[in-house]
Amino acid sequence: MTVARFRGLDLVVRRRLDGLLHGEHAGLRLGAGGDAEELTRYRPGHDVRRIDWNVTARSTEPMVWRTRAEHELDTWVLVDRTASMAFGTVAHEKSETAEWLAGAIGLLTDAPGNRVGIGSLEADGVRWLRPLAGRAAAHRALTADPPAREGVASTSLADAIGALERRYRRPGLRVVVSDLLEPDGAHRRPFPWEQPLKRLARRHDVVVAEVIDPRELELPPVGEVVLTDPETGAQREVSTSDRRVRDAYAAAAREHRAATAEAVRAAGAAHLPLTTHADWTAELARFVIRRRRTPARRPRSAAR
Repeated sequence: MTVARFRGLDLVVRRRLDGLLHGEHAGLRLGAGGDAEELTRYRPGHDVRRIDWNVTARSTEPMVWRTRAEHELDTWVLVDRTASMAFGTVAHEKSETAEWLAGAIGLLTDAPGNRVGIGSLEADGVRWLRPLAGRAAAHRALTADPPAREGVASTSLADAIGALERRYRRPGLRVVVSDLLEPDGAHRRPFPWEQPLKRLARRHDVVVAEVIDPRELELPPVGEVVLTDPETGAQREVSTSDRRVRDAYAAAAREHRAATAEAVRAAGAAHLPLTTHADWTAELARFVIRRRRTPARRPRSAAR
């Protein structure tokens, strides 16, 4: 089954996504390289062959081009596998969509020298899996055991993002895959994960993939239902026949989605919404194409 899933993902990536990410992540630090990156005043030790004589003539002082160093891409994917992710009302659960995305990232960034590590946020904490080549990391992402279906996680998403920022400092690509749901149901800013995400984005190119199920956006009119919080076990009986209840639920869901999108942008990360009822590969392709047109902001600490 696992082999079939991996082959299926590999086929989808090759047919629909291959080439979109390859070559997108140039080195993040200045140094020896081939692409002109920054025009600066000449200092002893600079390569005189890179003096821009036209600019030098206009400014009356020597000006030289520094170049961007090319480095292997260092990628870490933090996958939320807490109980709230074990939910789905369409073809797949949110946790399955997260696994497919993590696998796709591994395949798309697979190149000589590149490595992909996975941090798995489980009910009992975060498991850090050592970096592997892209295809090996993709295969590993699809072989994970099913996530816990109930229970409060011992480590929050905010703590997991903070741990990722502290543990792996080399500039690279960082992807956080989560539903961004708080155990206490908070749907307004500030969220606990905002500050750790902002610190992570100062050094790395960060993408936050928010995985959503359509039933989290609106309730269908199906009469009396009992809703259970998978993490706390709390239950509430809800009359979905009441239009006011459905409208209030949908309004709160819209407010939460708008708040999370705003928080991700404010942290300096890119936001990739994914839904369990839509074609996630098409959503990923559109996201990458948009980023090609608007290059990712380079982390501030990377330009030193």
